[in-house]
Amino acid sequence: MNPFLALVITLVVALVEIRALDFAAHRGWIESRLSRKLIHILTGPLFVLCWLLFPDDVWYARWLAALVPLLFTIQFALIGLGVVKDEASVKAMSRSGDRREILKGPLFYGIIFVVMTLVYWKDSPIGMTAVMLMCGGDGLADIMGRGIKSPKLPWSREKSVAGSAGMFLGGWTLTLLILGIFVLANAAGFGPLTGYLLPVTLIALAATLVESLPIRDVDNVTVTLAAVLLGHLLFG
Repeated sequence: MNPFLALVITLVVALVEIRALDFAAHRGWIESRLSRKLIHILTGPLFVLCWLLFPDDVWYARWLAALVPLLFTIQFALIGLGVVKDEASVKAMSRSGDRREILKGPLFYGIIFVVMTLVYWKDSPIGMTAVMLMCGGDGLADIMGRGIKSPKLPWSREKSVAGSAGMFLGGWTLTLLILGIFVLANAAGFGPLTGYLLPVTLIALAATLVESLPIRDVDNVTVTLAAVLLGHLLFG
C-alpha cells in the first residue's frame, strides 16, 4: 500500500476510536474512568496493527506512522495546558475532570508510542511487547483492581492482587495476540509464535512486578522501560 494512504487510514482509525469513546463518556453512556481505560487498552493495538499497512521497503514509513501518535500527543499537551478546550477529551482521559491530569499518563502514553515506533518499528517484537504490556496490562489492571474485591499488596496498599492478575493476564494475552497476527502476516523478522511464549511470559511477570510498585502516574513509563530492557535480553 502507498505509505501516505496507510498514514491516512491509521489516522482515521485512531480518530474514530478515540472520539467515539470520548463521545460516549461525554454523553454519560459509560463512566469516564472506564472510557479512559478503554482508550488506554484499544488505541495501542489498533495503531500497531495498522503498521502492517505500511510497505517494508520505504525507509520513511516508520516516520509517517509515528506522526499519528505525535499529533495526538501534541493535542493532549495543548488540552492539558488549557490552550485547547475539549471537555469531551478531558472527561474521557482524566480521573477527576481536571485537564492537567492529561499532562501525566495520557501524555506519557503518546510519547512512548512515538519512541517505540521510531526505534523498533514492525521488524522487532521488543517495541510491540512493551507497548502491548502497557496497553493491555496497565489498562486491565485498573479495571479488575476496582471491579474485583481482593487483598491489597503488602508493599503497595493502593494495588491489589486482582489488579496485578489483570496486569499480567491483559498484557500477556494482548502481546501474544498482536505478535501472533504479525507471525500470520509473515512479517519480516518474526519466527514461530511458540518461540515467544517463554520470553513474553517472563517479561509480563516482570512488568507486573514493576506495575505493582507504589509509584503514581508513571506506570506507562516504568512498565515500558522494564519490558524493553528484558526484551533485549530475551528476544536476542
